[in-house]
Amino acid sequence: MLIRHHRNETHSPTVSIANNDLHLLKWIKERTGGTLVSKRKRKKHHDSSYMLTIRQDRAIRFLKEIQPYLIIKQPQARLIVEEYKNVTHRAGKYDPDMLLRKNALVRKIRLLNQR
Repeated sequence: MLIRHHRNETHSPTVSIANNDLHLLKWIKERTGGTLVSKRKRKKHHDSSYMLTIRQDRAIRFLKEIQPYLIIKQPQARLIVEEYKNVTHRAGKYDPDMLLRKNALVRKIRLLNQR
């Protein structure tokens, strides 16, 4: 997904993986990096769950590696891998045209996420 982490930022690639298997998420984190957190149980009878979040360039590299195995999110991953760097200024300073192109990419991905 492309999300803003702060109000004054533009959207950046983020991959979130939620799972109950901590061992699996640690294995992925060792190979890709990212931030691993435990999620709060909603009810007492629920199992513990965890979320691994991979951001920015690490997220793009991860998507390149897993893209052939994706089924539902493959179109979104393809757009991020192929187009994100073309619409993103390295220093974060955007001219109006580049900002329009980046926002258009965000809209394309949002449309793909609609059911």
